Amino acid sequence: MAVALPSLLSDAPPDRRLWLAIGISVLFHLLILSLNFAFPDASRAVKDKALEIILVNSKAARRPSEAQALAQTNLDGGGNVDENRRAKTPLPPSAKQQSGADLEQKQRRIQEMEARQQKLITQAQSKRTTKAEEAQEAQPEPAPLLTGRELASSALAMARMEAEISKSVEEYNKRPRKKNIGVRADEYRFARYVEDWRLKVERVGTLNYPEAAKGKLYGSLILSVSIQSDGHVQKIEINRSSGHKILDDAARRIVQMASPYAPFPEDIRRDTDIIEITRTWSFTRQDALETR
Repeated sequence: MAVALPSLLSDAPPDRRLWLAIGISVLFHLLILSLNFAFPDASRAVKDKALEIILVNSKAARRPSEAQALAQTNLDGGGNVDENRRAKTPLPPSAKQQSGADLEQKQRRIQEMEARQQKLITQAQSKRTTKAEEAQEAQPEPAPLLTGRELASSALAMARMEAEISKSVEEYNKRPRKKNIGVRADEYRFARYVEDWRLKVERVGTLNYPEAAKGKLYGSLILSVSIQSDGHVQKIEINRSSGHKILDDAARRIVQMASPYAPFPEDIRRDTDIIEITRTWSFTRQDALETR
């Protein structure tokens, strides 16, 4: 056949050689695939050595010589080995016991919650009772009824008190509005007025320096001058003495000699009736007056 095939291919026309070669190859592969290769001895040996994994409910002290299955512990011939004693379910038998324990635990929990709820209800009722008793005890005693004379006297006292309050408010509203100014003035309108006052006081004070103090007494004092809106002096007060009566009296005299001062401008007059100027007066060795 080996000789016939080449001759068959060589005798065939060139356009049919390819188809004959494909057909011969297909027949050859079908013949190979039809053969049955079996290894009975090897498959039987593997099947004999196969082990199952099961769960057992008992334990043997001796390890079995030829085990038929794998388990969590050794078992050598437990019970009647001719019968099928394997568990019919994959779950362990303790599952039912666990469910029962859970049920008992839940029932116990419910009982505890009911007991606690009953205890809270009892406490709430006790608190409400206590509060009601305290409210009854805290109720004031009814006030005694007043006679007509007592009511009239009370109304008269109330009217008198209202009149006194109204009078105090009226007197307070009539008080002059006062602005206290120290060394630093917080607004330009007041700073300008105080600066003009300072220049005038220092000029008059230097020209009228006390003769008894020239070349002899020197010192400083703190003096406050209250000036009304028309420029006249309302009050002169020495807050801290210089220690020399001559200098203190000279400061008062200079304030009066320099008055009256300029009336308040309109922007000051609209919300201020009196300006109180507090400054430090210094009588220097040059026989001059300085304020700061």
